[in-house]
Amino acid sequence: STPGQVVFRNHMFELIEFTPTTEQQYETPLVFFPPWINKYYILDLTEKNSMVRWLVDQGYRVYVVSWTNPDASYADVGLDTYIEDGYITAINQIKDICGTDQVNAVGYCIAGTVLSLVLALMAKRGDKSIKSATLFTTLSDFSEHGESVGFLSNDFVDGIEKQCRTDGFLDHFYTARTFSYLRANDLVYGPAIRAYMMGQKPPKFDLLHWNSDGTNLPARMAIEYLRGLCQDNQFANDGFEILGETLKISDVVHPICAVACETDHIAPWVDSFAGFAKMTEATRDFILAESGHVAGIINPPSKKKYGHYTGLDMTKPSDTAKDGASFQDGSWWPTWDSWLKDHRGALKNAQTAAQSLCAAPGTYVLK
Repeated sequence: STPGQVVFRNHMFELIEFTPTTEQQYETPLVFFPPWINKYYILDLTEKNSMVRWLVDQGYRVYVVSWTNPDASYADVGLDTYIEDGYITAINQIKDICGTDQVNAVGYCIAGTVLSLVLALMAKRGDKSIKSATLFTTLSDFSEHGESVGFLSNDFVDGIEKQCRTDGFLDHFYTARTFSYLRANDLVYGPAIRAYMMGQKPPKFDLLHWNSDGTNLPARMAIEYLRGLCQDNQFANDGFEILGETLKISDVVHPICAVACETDHIAPWVDSFAGFAKMTEATRDFILAESGHVAGIINPPSKKKYGHYTGLDMTKPSDTAKDGASFQDGSWWPTWDSWLKDHRGALKNAQTAAQSLCAAPGTYVLK
């Protein structure tokens, strides 16, 4: 819903820069990497609940990566491709456009997991392009599979791998069904009873519209993620080998903030916390929002709905870390805004990129 322009495009993503609404903007740009199992516009659904719009109104120069929806021609695209041709390319493009040396980066869900790999890789390479990082509902330690355990057993993943190798990609049908069955009563059986047995029409709900607009996953990437990160937990254990490096959680040394959601069924907050606590940077903050994987994140201050916890003890195990934490009413967005103030730079006259390929939302989001 927020006006903007596509300022760069390659085979992996379109880069959207949003039009400023303030006369001045913070010097360090903010780039979002959304999960590529769905489309970016969860961050910009409607004007009333758009995180993008809210941040632009606060004076941030906001960019979002809009990933392509892969088909069989992407069969050999792996996590290394997403990192090199996705994350690193996007960051370099933004630095060139803005004339800055650094960006503040945000990764949501699987994009937060891979952003963690990028942070570890950049630390190994001595690349200081990321000034700070924020992880939304992100798992980096998969030692506990929680409610996902049935979908990470060998028989299930073997079937996924066979499907990937046959088709060259994992059809969005499979990921959509998998995530629906993690909340079967809410997303499968309950709606079926209300619609089929009771004849009720489903309510109009923007989050569920987005939820049904799934994307495919490249074959190699899906298998690497399920085998190397989820099943074998290599990033948290002996290291995940990629792009000539062996990366571990402890390699992450950037200032970093994590946001998890109290009733998240996809990335349980206790597991998110456990991985985050293994990152070594002293500048770490953990925000625990009420509600779930999507509604807990897309929670604008105007709603005055879900609250959040701050001050969790990073030295304690997950099950006791919330003891003594401070609860605050309302959205966590202003709390995060306060955290970003040490990393966003000075205010300068608002600018936009000289080049525009087309208007937002671009073309990839329509695939």
